[in-house]
Amino acid sequence: MIPNRNEALGLLKEYNSEDHLLKHAYSVEAAMKRFAREFGEDEVYWGTVGLLHDLDYEKWPDEHCLKTRDLMKEHGIDESFIHSVMSHGYGICTDVYPDHRMEKVLYTIDELTGLITAAALMRPSRSVMDLEVKSLKKKFKDKRFAAKVDRDLITKGADMLGMELDRVMELTIEGMREASDLIGL
Repeated sequence: MIPNRNEALGLLKEYNSEDHLLKHAYSVEAAMKRFAREFGEDEVYWGTVGLLHDLDYEKWPDEHCLKTRDLMKEHGIDESFIHSVMSHGYGICTDVYPDHRMEKVLYTIDELTGLITAAALMRPSRSVMDLEVKSLKKKFKDKRFAAKVDRDLITKGADMLGMELDRVMELTIEGMREASDLIGL
C-alpha cells in the first residue's frame, strides 16, 4: 500500500505533535513536489515520501529511520516506499543507499530545508518569499550559521544528483515558497 496524502498526514500526526517537526515535514514535502515537477515525476508520491520521512523522530529519535520502518510495515506500506524513506538516513542512521533520483533528492534536501528555514528566519521579512540563492549561499559558507546543518551531506547529495548546488538550492526554495503558509515562512 502507498498512502495517499490524507492517510500520510494522519499517520504523521499520529506520531508527531511538535510544531517545528510538522513544519519540517511540510517543507520537505513541498520541496520534493517541486523536484518531482522538475523531473516530470509523480508529485503526490514524491511529496508523500517527503511528508513521512521523519515519521519516528519525535518519539524515537535514537531509533530514527529504524522505527519508521517498523511503523510503516505495521501499516502495510510497500517496501519500496519504506526503502525510499529510510534512504534519507544513509550514512547517518541507516545503510540504505539512495538508489533512485527521488531518494537522492530526499537525502539532499532534508538538511537543506533546515538551512533555508534558519536563513529565512534571519531575514527582516522572516519569509522564504524574498530569500534568494545568493543570500543562502552566504549562509551555507558560514559554518557558524546553523552549525548543525551538515553542509557536506548537502554537497554530496547534489553531486549524487549530478546537479549544481545553486540549482538544488533554487528548487528547494521554490518548493518551500509554495508551502509558505503551512511552514509559517
